[in-house]
Amino acid sequence: MQPLNILQIDASARAGISGIDPRGSHTRRLTNRFVERWQAARPQDSVIHRDVGQQPPSPVSGDWIAAAFTRPERRDEAARAQLAESDVLVDELLRADLIVVGAPMYNFGLPAQLKAWVDNIVRVGVTFGFDRGRQGEPYWPMLPPGKRLVILSSRGDYGYDPDGRLGAINLVERGLSVPMSYIGLTQTHSIAIEYDEFGDERLRASILAAETAVDDLVEELAQNFAEAAGREPLPV
Repeated sequence: MQPLNILQIDASARAGISGIDPRGSHTRRLTNRFVERWQAARPQDSVIHRDVGQQPPSPVSGDWIAAAFTRPERRDEAARAQLAESDVLVDELLRADLIVVGAPMYNFGLPAQLKAWVDNIVRVGVTFGFDRGRQGEPYWPMLPPGKRLVILSSRGDYGYDPDGRLGAINLVERGLSVPMSYIGLTQTHSIAIEYDEFGDERLRASILAAETAVDDLVEELAQNFAEAAGREPLPV
């Protein structure tokens, strides 16, 4: 079976892992569990770990925008330097079959470090196409098909699921799934820990439920990828 490439992205400002380190990150707990379970099930797959929480990408600047919207053959050395970090991040995304993102909720949305990653990988002519003269929709996605996105989040309060009491103000999953769908990654799975600010039995139950859901999702996605590989045409 063809090995897969896993891209693990952690975005928490907390470096530690909850349950192990004091004041550790719940999202790092979930991403680590997901990847550990995945590697146990599929040891042949490779993992790239990108920690934007501790090493955030540079935010998009005016010079970055000018370079990105300049045709590659017309970019000078300065323009290429502006896009060098983005090129690395885009290459990791393009090579990944499965993207696992630890995305804690900060003020109802994504951490700034993770938003900077999103802004660096949504690239005209690279991950999405644009042609103002094109009939119908002038934009189109350019990511290869078959990729999966897993969003592992944590929330201080509770009720942020779509049908929950605070679902309308949860911008985390949409903050990732909308731009990723825009560039072609439309298959998304989400799991979250809630009640962090309460720190009582409800938090402990939420952690247990999230970890169980992670284990189940690993099993489901590993089976999905295996079935998809079985349906691929043999090389001629």
